[in-house]
Amino acid sequence: MLVRLIRTRLRPYRTWLAAVAAFQLVSVIANLTLPNLNAHIVDRGVTTGDTGYIWSEGGLMLGVTVLQMLAAAGATYFAARTSMAFGRDTRGALFTSVGRFSGREVAHFGAASLITRTTNDVQQVQLLVLMSLALMIQAPFMTVGGVVMALRENFALSWLMVVAVPLLGLVLGIVISRMIPGFRLVQTRLDGVNRVLREQLTGVRVIRAFGREPVEQARFGRSNTDLTDASIRVSRLMAVMFPWVMLVMNVSTVAVWWFGARQVAGGTTQIGAVTAYMQYLVQILMSVMMATFMVMMVPRASVAADRIVAVTETESTVVPAAAPLRTAPITGTVELHDVSFTYPGAAEPVLRGVQASAGPGTTLAVIGSTGAGKTTLISLLARLFDATGGSVRYDGVDVRDLAPQALWGHVGLVPQRPYLFSGTVATNLRYGDPDATDEELWDVLEVAQARDFVTDLGGLDAAIAQGGTNVSGGQRQRLCIARALVNKPAIYLFDDSFSALDLATDARLRAALAPRTRDATVVIVAQRISTIADADQILVLEDGAVVGLGTHAELLESCPTYQEIAGSQATDASAA
Repeated sequence: MLVRLIRTRLRPYRTWLAAVAAFQLVSVIANLTLPNLNAHIVDRGVTTGDTGYIWSEGGLMLGVTVLQMLAAAGATYFAARTSMAFGRDTRGALFTSVGRFSGREVAHFGAASLITRTTNDVQQVQLLVLMSLALMIQAPFMTVGGVVMALRENFALSWLMVVAVPLLGLVLGIVISRMIPGFRLVQTRLDGVNRVLREQLTGVRVIRAFGREPVEQARFGRSNTDLTDASIRVSRLMAVMFPWVMLVMNVSTVAVWWFGARQVAGGTTQIGAVTAYMQYLVQILMSVMMATFMVMMVPRASVAADRIVAVTETESTVVPAAAPLRTAPITGTVELHDVSFTYPGAAEPVLRGVQASAGPGTTLAVIGSTGAGKTTLISLLARLFDATGGSVRYDGVDVRDLAPQALWGHVGLVPQRPYLFSGTVATNLRYGDPDATDEELWDVLEVAQARDFVTDLGGLDAAIAQGGTNVSGGQRQRLCIARALVNKPAIYLFDDSFSALDLATDARLRAALAPRTRDATVVIVAQRISTIADADQILVLEDGAVVGLGTHAELLESCPTYQEIAGSQATDASAA
């Protein structure tokens, strides 16, 4: 997965990769030339006292050093640009994939895990790409070149490389094989910390209201400790590598001087050749050490790549039609034909055998007890999910045969949990229509009974916090209703969108909505009978099944469930 991910994302940057390789090659050639020049100075210039030769060769060494520095800087520059582009493109691909997910896929991965995959996991692979381009391309060139040059200088000492390099590789292989499951556990534990932290930040009011701060602190502490323990285990394995690398390098250096001194004493080689051989051997082992850094990063990056690819290769269950049957605007006729829906892993369906229809200029209301499937039904109408049985149709065409963007462009959804984005009142309302004028925004605010409090907040440029936490629940609902009105859709879906409003505001809002939605199809999910009493049809759900369909008056006569709901609300109203 790791290799495939990197190869796919770096394909557009072949020119930059070629530049990195070219600069790295120049740097390697310069590094391999310096020990040879040094050996010549030692063997000829120093031993003979030829000052002119020393100056000329020293100047050449200085020039080679400057060239090596420039080549290393160029390689680092292009490596950094390439790795940053890789991170940007990978995060973009993840964001695009998540944006196509239906609610089923988001629930499968979890919001906390998706955030971790888009940030930390991408960062791990991006860091590997950077270090690989900056070091790993150089390492094999340096190793091969160092071996060739070392053999040229002193073939008799070549057995040292035969012993040192495989020994180091064996140690690294054993340690790394144990690191891979450790890194996978670290990433999983990091998901857990993010999940707990996200829950606590989102539910901070609930935690304080129930005095659960000590419990939540202990819960976060457990997740944090689990992550710490997993990280420490991996860090201990990483720490084992460095002593072994330094031990092999130091023992190899001592061996070169020991056996090289014997050869010099015996007259079979010169001091410069031994010095150059030692430098080449150090370069070879340094290359192995650089490879060690890479190898240490590969297990964690591999785990991260698996998690990234798992998201990007997951197909949404809401699949766009290969050849959409409708490109013309949707007029608004909605039909539910024997619709059923079962959540993955659930033993029983949430909805079963739902039959209903509504057309332009009519209102279909949905009511039922908690857990009856009302919100799921709205999600099917908005095609946030696809029905597992039966079909949802617009103008006689199955929603699965419509282009999703074309469908969503004709649907105005006000969700059960109204959500506002960080920004201003105007930026939130213009989600419905980016080209809406200020006059149009004030107009829909008037209809949504939100003009007064928006004026008090400071007007259309008033700041809105993430999630709308700086306004009340009723104000959020009204702003979300105004956002849906801006779009002027053919179909309005109100999912319990009036529950936070008092009865007077609810009545004024519905009266103001009537002329705006006269030519549209309106589907309302509500808990209060007073909100839906004027609907053309009322669909009553109980345990996912339709137990009543008709007008308010008809259901009062024929539907026991509706009678029970109406009776309980009448009792509550009289008691109040």
